[in-house]
Amino acid sequence: MTQPTDNVPTTFKDFIKRFPALGEAHENVARAVDMAGPIEPKTREFIKMGICMGAGLESAFRSHVRRALQHDASVEEIEQVVLMAMNTCGFPKTVAAWQWAHQQIQRDQQRSQP
Repeated sequence: MTQPTDNVPTTFKDFIKRFPALGEAHENVARAVDMAGPIEPKTREFIKMGICMGAGLESAFRSHVRRALQHDASVEEIEQVVLMAMNTCGFPKTVAAWQWAHQQIQRDQQRSQP
């Protein structure tokens, strides 16, 4: 598996350790999807954030916030992605995702401090 595992949930790490072939297949599909078209990495992460919000996938949402930040997304851009979900996903999911995003942003900021 090529994805760094230092920032992923323990359950994910345990699953991949138990089923390495499935982890590798998952990574292969993710790479193939990323290469299937012209969408830039930051935009792909925004799209994945929206999908995760709609599905209520907190851990995956946080992962894509982290990846968006790695692709130079601003806090304002991340907030706009969250706000765009309000009319489709509803107010409660939007507020929850806004909280998850800010918690992840704070975690990343704390990790980057000496």
